[in-house]
Amino acid sequence: MPRYKLTIEYDGTPFSGWQIQDNAPTVQGALETAVKAICGEDVRVHGAGRTDAGVHARGQVAHCDIAKHFPPGRFRDGLNAHLRPNPIGVLAADIVPDDFEARFSAIKRHYLYRITNTRANLALDISRVWRVPRALDADAMHKAAQRLLGKHDFTTFRDTECQAKSPEKTLDQLDVTREGDAINIVTSARSFLHSQVRSMVGSLVWVGEGRWSADDLFGALAARNRAACGPVAPPDGLYLMRVDY
Repeated sequence: MPRYKLTIEYDGTPFSGWQIQDNAPTVQGALETAVKAICGEDVRVHGAGRTDAGVHARGQVAHCDIAKHFPPGRFRDGLNAHLRPNPIGVLAADIVPDDFEARFSAIKRHYLYRITNTRANLALDISRVWRVPRALDADAMHKAAQRLLGKHDFTTFRDTECQAKSPEKTLDQLDVTREGDAINIVTSARSFLHSQVRSMVGSLVWVGEGRWSADDLFGALAARNRAACGPVAPPDGLYLMRVDY
């Protein structure tokens, strides 16, 4: 029984996240429906990470096992044909060893968060970036972001429904750059807590607005605001860019 590794991109706007749910459209559900249309099997498609409702992906990775052998290119094309008109594209399908696990074999995940710092309303990028109309100091955001690198207790930045056993994570990269009105935040780690990236971005925006200092990111002020549902960036600007193995 061959195991296929799938590299996938999707617009998360119409979906209630990656993970399959009852009575709600999900990316995993759409993929499993496409697989069944090809081979007639009920097959579970395992993803490298669960993205929330509205979160996008340019390099999500998944795997599935099917009884019938298809050439990888044919399997990719068949999936894409059956995925229409869903905004999901299978970029590649590869046959991998049986011990490959999309989630547990991953050694690093890379995310991009896109902000547009403009007062003008959006047209083409609605639901694909976070429009912040207030002036942001991207340099201050970047300097504050460096305080979050390394191994820390990220309880302040986890969702109340996060099921991770430990809040300790090691953050390898958190860079903030500006190009015109665009502010990009790139972050990398082996794994993230539920809503960690969006929580970090929301806090960094407060730094950029001058409401917080870098010291506030791990201080009592941050903990108090997180407990009160403080700054959490919307899902619109978040992209899972790549998963390393």
